[in-house]
Amino acid sequence: MPPRTTDSAPERRDDDHPRPDQETDGESSVGRGPGQTEPGPDAGAEAGRGGVAEAGDGPRPDSAGEAEGGTWGGTEDGNDTDPVPEAVATGDDAGVDERVVAVRRAADGGRRWRAAHLAGCAALLAVALTGGAVAFGGSRDGRAGAGVEAVSAGGALAPGVLARGDLGSGIGSLQKHLRAQPRDFGSWATLGIAYVEQARTNGDPSRYPQAERALKRSLELDPDNDQALAGRAALAAARHDFTGALKDADRALRQNPYNERALCTRIDALVELGRYEDAAEAARTADGRRPGVPVFTRYAYVKELRGDVRTARDVLERALEAADSPADIAYVATSLGQLAWNQGEYETALDHYARALAADEDYLPALEGRARAQAANGDRAAAVEGLEQVVARFPLPGPLVALGELYEDRGADGDRARSDDQYALVDAWTSLARAGGVNADLDSAMAAADHGDKKEALRAARAEWNRRHSVHTADALAWALHVNGRDEEALPYARRATATGYRNAGFLYHRGIIERATGNEREARDHLKAALDLNPGFSPLGAREARTALKDLEGSR
Repeated sequence: MPPRTTDSAPERRDDDHPRPDQETDGESSVGRGPGQTEPGPDAGAEAGRGGVAEAGDGPRPDSAGEAEGGTWGGTEDGNDTDPVPEAVATGDDAGVDERVVAVRRAADGGRRWRAAHLAGCAALLAVALTGGAVAFGGSRDGRAGAGVEAVSAGGALAPGVLARGDLGSGIGSLQKHLRAQPRDFGSWATLGIAYVEQARTNGDPSRYPQAERALKRSLELDPDNDQALAGRAALAAARHDFTGALKDADRALRQNPYNERALCTRIDALVELGRYEDAAEAARTADGRRPGVPVFTRYAYVKELRGDVRTARDVLERALEAADSPADIAYVATSLGQLAWNQGEYETALDHYARALAADEDYLPALEGRARAQAANGDRAAAVEGLEQVVARFPLPGPLVALGELYEDRGADGDRARSDDQYALVDAWTSLARAGGVNADLDSAMAAADHGDKKEALRAARAEWNRRHSVHTADALAWALHVNGRDEEALPYARRATATGYRNAGFLYHRGIIERATGNEREARDHLKAALDLNPGFSPLGAREARTALKDLEGSR
């Protein structure tokens, strides 16, 4: 599965949520410097992950001069390119996964008590993670929310409203407002953030340049407004410029230490840069200032990357209990599904994805995750059908490669051509992403190493390693070196990819294959076996190669 990101993390709601723990253990990073969330995410951060849509310049949002002159490049509903797809809202559950139907019915009955349960969740979470060492209340005297309201400008539409409602309509309302009030820097910032969110949810690449222009206009009107600085940080993260994202997040936090978007983007950037100890500290800081689902999920991913799966699961389960909106429920349940899938717990993963899809039946990461879990669980037909639906809407590298490999593994008439088509689309996506300012080297390296130009895979992996030293970039560079016949050079990177304790079957498989090629047969057996024991369905082609290599190693003893 591709790196998880936090790109699909829902926008902040206006309410507060319980605190995760105030962990104080000293964690050490492996190679301080550059790395990844997704996924997260998204930080999704990765939809994980890398869930960034391809970026190309589309219809412009008006420049400041055009807006002041009364013209507007686009339609009033904000959908001057593809409209935001609306979730299907009918009373007919026909054709919907039975798990989803059952979970939706249970969830409807359980929402009433969730708000009253939040305080208890906070205490349980803190006790579970710190042994009761956290003092509740502390310095949180209510100033966090007040600080945000005082510093952020009031716009036509608050970011929380955008997250809760129809994004296209919200953008249209902002456009109308800015025609009348073109110097409202807060609304320009909110419009830019909305475009970033629309690019994420709708796979609309034109929105990144539009977001950049709107945020630039906001900062021209007020260079120090934290809302636009945080929006620019989120945009930089979406484009995989994590150094720039960290810089802008820090600038925003100097203006307003309680800006949640900046706090979360700062965690994402540090994770993507491979600075895991700093990311853990940033998560603790964010929890102290703006506790809630966005911080909980990022904290959990930091713990997972350090090999602490139990804590990551505990945090996500409590975050799910705290979630009280469809967007939050879908996001957290999907994160739990991804965590379970990584551990080879396919039925559990499917249950979590069903919970996510009961909240939002069009949530792309859950649809992709469900298909991967179905494939690993032996239901290849459902997996192929599911991924075909996903890539028809969002032809992004992760699902394209997954679908291509399923076609290859199936081997029916025409499947070789079908798989080649998917890999060709990855190349097309990479070109579009780069044209729109997105750094796509990690995506390119991961796909090309197995299904494309091997020399290009190595070039891209080296370029990404020069920018950031995460476990994902270490793994990508190790594998790119391997497929180019440079196994001795690859081995240190493969070891580095697994050194944090992150339980990832793909990483273990890559390390085992590289160790076998370098004559380290005992280590190769150990890591190939560990990969298959952890997640035997991690990849239809990779798992098959791992089993064959392990059998050969066992036979040569």
